[in-house]
Amino acid sequence: MFSKKTVLILAGVLLVTVNIIFLAIAVKRPPAWGAGRLLLSFVAPFQAVAARTLEAARQLWQEYFQLVSVAQENERLKRQLEAAAARAHLQRETELENERLRDLLGFKHSLPQPAAAARIIAKDPSSWFNTVIINKGAADGLTKGLPAVTASGIAGQVVEVSAHQSKLMLIIDRSSAVDALVQRNRVRGVVKGASQEECTLDYVMPEDDVRPGDSIISSGFDGVFPKGLPIGTVSAVLGQGKDFFKEVQITPAVDFNKLEEVLVILAPRPSAPAGPR
Repeated sequence: MFSKKTVLILAGVLLVTVNIIFLAIAVKRPPAWGAGRLLLSFVAPFQAVAARTLEAARQLWQEYFQLVSVAQENERLKRQLEAAAARAHLQRETELENERLRDLLGFKHSLPQPAAAARIIAKDPSSWFNTVIINKGAADGLTKGLPAVTASGIAGQVVEVSAHQSKLMLIIDRSSAVDALVQRNRVRGVVKGASQEECTLDYVMPEDDVRPGDSIISSGFDGVFPKGLPIGTVSAVLGQGKDFFKEVQITPAVDFNKLEEVLVILAPRPSAPAGPR
């Protein structure tokens, strides 16, 4: 059995075919007046149906092309919108980077020694070490042992150097140590890395007055970090630990989860020897 759609298509084709046949006969041999009227009355309904069918087909064809054109236009506009969104995203990233670099540049002018701005290009995936790779090296004046800082405070120390890259050990690494002072009363200790987000202030005597909220700064006695740079804030004082000293927890001043650029403080250049007088 034929489907309803197939029957309609065949009927339409038949109507058009019959109409064409009658028109061909009428053109070749014009009928008499009476016969012509009879033929016209017979053919007219077929012509009307054929005309409506052809007009519907024409409109359908036009609508199809219009839909195709609209779909193509939508796809073009979608691509333009995606490209505009990508440009806006890159522009925003550039603006944020410029803001961070302006902060670093302003802080750089306050340092007593020259410094080189560096971008972090990789992080150590291991949970045992907290080190990063920066995009400056020996060609930029970096050497092993130089301190790295941000406008917020101390970030770490250079531990390996190649021509154009260096490895930076962050102060939250368990191998890191920074000689420090409690800014309020000058109690001295050593800040050591403890975890991804914390440090400890070690060698604090039981009688030393250290309180949550105290600011911890570099003492300058380790010969690495200049004196007075922020290290962090005391988050908890847990009393005497197993080794006789107080257990003091420090929240670093630098947010290492968001660290992207640092300033590496360069070693002062040796002054040229004075010539003979």
